[in-house]
Amino acid sequence: MRIGELAAKTGVSVRALRYYEEQTLLIAPRSGGGQRHYPDSAVDRVELIQTLYAAGLSSRTILDLLPCVDAKVNTPQTRAMLHTERDRIDHQISNLVQARDRLDAVIAFSESPASGCTRLDAPSS
Repeated sequence: MRIGELAAKTGVSVRALRYYEEQTLLIAPRSGGGQRHYPDSAVDRVELIQTLYAAGLSSRTILDLLPCVDAKVNTPQTRAMLHTERDRIDHQISNLVQARDRLDAVIAFSESPASGCTRLDAPSS
């Protein structure tokens, strides 16, 4: 499939797909005319890359993990890298939960009569 088709199937921009190629996260053989031709498996690859980016992994970390994914090999170094990334994500989740809880407290206080906050949506008398 061509790059536009892959972009449409994955919901990823053509520009992002080209970036993935620059980072060697995605490989596309080229035709004699220089057009990229992706195998059907590229859809799964792009979805995996998107998932790993969404989890906050860097291009370099993803690049280090992909050969293990492709070969279905799980080395001690790979497991250590995965655990490190998981710990980092857990820490981010914890920080986000704390921020949400603090925001909930501010919202609750601002909605109480004791806050002294004037509600903008209240009818004026």
